[in-house]
Amino acid sequence: MNNNTSVRIIEYIKLKGQAEGKELFDYFQLSDRAIRKQLKKLFEDGVLIKSGKPPKVFYSINEKKKEQESNLILESDIEKILNERFLVITPIGEEKEGLDGFQYWCKKLNLPVEKTAKEYIQTLKKYDSYKKDNLIDGISKFKTTFDKVYLDQIYYLDFYSIERFGKTKLGQILLYAKQSQNKSYIKELINYIKPKIEQIIKRNKIVAVGIIPPTIKREIQFIKELEKSIKDNHKLISIIKIKTPIIVPQKTLSKLPDRIENAKSTIVVNENGIVKNILLIDDAVGSGATLNETAKKIRDRKICKGKIIGLAIVGSFKGFDVISEV
Repeated sequence: MNNNTSVRIIEYIKLKGQAEGKELFDYFQLSDRAIRKQLKKLFEDGVLIKSGKPPKVFYSINEKKKEQESNLILESDIEKILNERFLVITPIGEEKEGLDGFQYWCKKLNLPVEKTAKEYIQTLKKYDSYKKDNLIDGISKFKTTFDKVYLDQIYYLDFYSIERFGKTKLGQILLYAKQSQNKSYIKELINYIKPKIEQIIKRNKIVAVGIIPPTIKREIQFIKELEKSIKDNHKLISIIKIKTPIIVPQKTLSKLPDRIENAKSTIVVNENGIVKNILLIDDAVGSGATLNETAKKIRDRKICKGKIIGLAIVGSFKGFDVISEV
């Protein structure tokens, strides 16, 4: 396949807006292998972008290729932090990480990249000040929220969102892993957080793990997939969410007393054994009502003779309404 055909493919896609591989095979009367080889090269060179999943993959022109700020030079430590910490999911479901993602985000909001990057680093430092050993200690928030706290400690792996810059990288991944029902994306998230969970289990001498059950019915449940990945190596405490005539998810309740009532009435700890230390895991904690009420039920049933530690994948910095979308 020569250069001339490559140009013709680009011209065809420009004319049509987008095209499938099969459409190109039929039009150019060339072999499947020849067309795919050229599409692969054009995609790798950044000339084309693709969307969809096999067997339905569509190719279109990468209009932003020439617009990218490839000559932007940032301080190496700033670029390193951006590459580690920044992620944005575009409206068409594309992951953009690091400096590339940050440039995309700034461009959408008409912000200067270098100045905004420095402001982003300063904002991260503010929120990172709440971290110790890469964990956020949320117990003080619980103590100011509830009359009585039944957890000995509560940790967040990260905040769900931060001021001005919105959802954190982990917040983005959790949100879209749950909403997209993408099993491979859920697996990617579990692989990322599981070593951190194992660290907490080891450090706190955890004997059993309890997973807070989901309230919204989904074909693939992130929290259930996480439970499967844990159960082979750790004892699981049986926690059940009672089915009510009308399901009222916690995230739809805007008042703290309603959230407490919901958790108190619908969560059941179905366990009779006695263990020393328990880790309770929830995906996102706003008010923390479900975790606190579950810990109370464990205390009431005298299941735990040691500590009950809570863990949220992400937690809210201020109020609990911010995590209503997860």
